[in-house]
Amino acid sequence: MIRILIVDDEKIERNGIKFLLKQLHMEAQIREAVNGVKALEALEEEPADILLTDIKMPFMDGLTLAENVVEKYPQTKMVIFSGYGEFEYARKAMKSGVNSYILKPVDPEEFRSTMEKVLQEIEGERLEDERKEKNRNFVKEHVILSLLNGAAPEDLAKSLGDMGSLEYVQDFRNMMLLEFDREFFGRTGLDFQENLREEMNEPFLYLNMNPQQGIILLERSIEIEARREMAQKLQDTIEKKYGDRCYIAVSREFEHPVRLAEEMERLELLMENKFYAPQDRVFCEEEQSEANLSEIDDDTLMKQIRQDIKVKDMVGLRRHFESLCEKYQSKKNFSQMYVKFIFSNLLKDIYEILPQEKSVGLNQEIDRLYRTNDFQEVTELLNEGIRLLEQSFAINPQMEHREIETVKQYIYAHYDEELSVDMLAEQVFLAPSYLSHIFKKETGQNLSKFIKALRMEKAKEMLEQTHNKIVNISYAVGYPNVSYFCQSFREYYGVSPQKYRNQ
Repeated sequence: MIRILIVDDEKIERNGIKFLLKQLHMEAQIREAVNGVKALEALEEEPADILLTDIKMPFMDGLTLAENVVEKYPQTKMVIFSGYGEFEYARKAMKSGVNSYILKPVDPEEFRSTMEKVLQEIEGERLEDERKEKNRNFVKEHVILSLLNGAAPEDLAKSLGDMGSLEYVQDFRNMMLLEFDREFFGRTGLDFQENLREEMNEPFLYLNMNPQQGIILLERSIEIEARREMAQKLQDTIEKKYGDRCYIAVSREFEHPVRLAEEMERLELLMENKFYAPQDRVFCEEEQSEANLSEIDDDTLMKQIRQDIKVKDMVGLRRHFESLCEKYQSKKNFSQMYVKFIFSNLLKDIYEILPQEKSVGLNQEIDRLYRTNDFQEVTELLNEGIRLLEQSFAINPQMEHREIETVKQYIYAHYDEELSVDMLAEQVFLAPSYLSHIFKKETGQNLSKFIKALRMEKAKEMLEQTHNKIVNISYAVGYPNVSYFCQSFREYYGVSPQKYRNQ
């Protein structure tokens, strides 16, 4: 709708102009003012697209009004009416920025022609503004998508020719990642952004990342509970309106300067929660320490599980496998691909021990593991493998030497004391060299490494569960020399005992 302001001190003149405007059959909002002062007051309340004004008026004439409008409202088109004796005024007005002037008495045909010309100019400028706005929006979306995908701000600024063109990115305060189980965005007839505008009560920028993911960037600071409530409401609306299951990950309040790639990485990690808790739909990032976001070293548990498999210790295998599951179930911020990689390797270790007729199903089980989107299904696949392992041991018992079992039990009971091959060989009346040979054959591990693995595990437990001094722990696991203990611990776990405790 075109906004028009008619300015004339004569009511009959204003009515005449309104009559001529109605003859043009255009949608217009028409206001009136009796002089230049009142006209400026009206423009201050609401700008006009077209100003139709007489030249001679009390308090402020049309020429002075035109000068003020050009300065304050340069987008406003001005048409001035003048009598034959006011031509000099009209000429000055044209120099002041007036678009057209019409001589009085007003000729209807001239009025129509002038208005059509002005309206064409306005339409042309609006189309140009829309084109420029679309270009700006295109550039803005390109910049944000590039930053979300890890592009360097300096490289983008260089390509755009102005670092200031990235300043608006710093206006964002938080964002939401929307993710669907199947292709959602880009469907025919789906105007998701328009529907989103109806639901959101906050200023936002929306972008499609891919057919299954979209991003909403918010400019205003909002408390975490309010963001959670907003996301829950949006998620409910999406599922009711489209019938698709939608997950939403809600970011923390951004730190400044905003690094969108880092925030996107955090959100994608947060979205991994749907792997661990598929019944939930909204995941909010509370303030988390960097330690919680890093992947914890799994060597300890994996070494122990492999040891359990080799020595056929099913009780230990169950216990250590449960610990591994609890670790990932409680953290919930590991990539599901990383978790699947860890558990698929464990599944391979189990199937390598199974008889050949049962191990042929490994590839099928690995495929099932990687296709699942539920952590519970992953653990069930591993538990099934462990059950097969138990059945295999029961049906095809490969009896360990009684002496080896005796040696292991002695080590479990006396790991805090000095242990040597000679001492252990005396316990079972064997030659030390023969004991080492059959221990390696039966367990797949050197005797010294078996003792060290047990001592390291016990030391780790004490570091995690007690406040004992390092020197006391060293003695408690059979290392009277604390320096040698620290060196051995570092070789085994990759960090010193003190650093492990601090982590």
